[in-house]
Amino acid sequence: MVAVLHLLSEFILAEADFADIEIHAVASGRVASYSRRAPDKPTVNEDAAAALTLASQAGLLVVADGAGGFRAGEVASRLAIQEMIDAIARAPENDESLRDAVLTGIENANRAVLGLSLGAATTLVAVEIQGRTIRSYHVGDSTMLVVGQRGRVKLQTISHSPVGYAVEAGMIDAGEAMQHEERHLVSNLIGTPDMRLELGSTLVLAPRDTVILASDGLFDNLHIEEIVELVRCGPLDRSMAELVDLAQQRMANEGGEHPSKPDDLTILIYRLA
Repeated sequence: MVAVLHLLSEFILAEADFADIEIHAVASGRVASYSRRAPDKPTVNEDAAAALTLASQAGLLVVADGAGGFRAGEVASRLAIQEMIDAIARAPENDESLRDAVLTGIENANRAVLGLSLGAATTLVAVEIQGRTIRSYHVGDSTMLVVGQRGRVKLQTISHSPVGYAVEAGMIDAGEAMQHEERHLVSNLIGTPDMRLELGSTLVLAPRDTVILASDGLFDNLHIEEIVELVRCGPLDRSMAELVDLAQQRMANEGGEHPSKPDDLTILIYRLA
C-alpha cells in the first residue's frame, strides 16, 4: 500500500456571498481570502476557491471562475475545486512535489465537468507551495501575480484569451485590453475537449513577496499598477480590504473614466510567515 500525503487543513469557498475577509495559516505562510457575487446579481456566485496545507510546509491555493454565459458555472467551479482536493489527498507521501497530483486534479476536473453534459465550464488558477518555492498552473483567465515589496512584478500568468495573447504579443497595452470589446472572451476552459494546461516555472519567494490569485472580477476592474501598490506591503487584511473596496467602487460606476465590469470577485493573497 502506498502511503499518501496527510492533509493537515483546508478551507473552501463556494457560492460565497459575504463581505468578511478571513485569514488562515497555509503551508509556510498566511493567506487572506474574500469571495462575493457581483453587485445586484440575481444568481449565485459562480467563483470557488480553496487553500490546502499538507505536511512538510507544502500547500496549494486554487481559484476557479465558472464561465459566465454557460450553464451551471457554479457547479463547474465547485467540482473543479473538489477534484483538485481529491487528487492532492491521494498524492504519494514520498513525492517531493505536488506537480503530478495537480496535473491529475486538473485533468480529472476537465473530465468531470465534461461529464456533467450541461455545457458547463470554468477557469482555474493554482499555486503549489513548497516552503519558499512556488509554481503556478492555470487554465483560462483567472490570474496569479507575484509582487515584491518594492512593487516589482516578479511573475504574472498570461490570460488564455484573444485579448490576453494580444497584450503578451505587444499588439495592445494593458490599458487598452481593459476597455477592449472582446475582453470577456476566454479561449481555454476546463470542461472542453481541447482544454490545455499552462504550467509555470518555479520561483523562490523573498521574505516580503506577495502572491495574489483572483478571478477576472479583480483584473478587469483594477489596473495592475493599482493592484501592486495596494498589496506590496502592509497587513494582509488591510491590503485585501483596499483591493475589494476599489474593485467594488469600479463595478458600481459603469461609464466612468475607469474600467468597470460588474462580476463575481474572489481573491486569495498569500505571504510567507
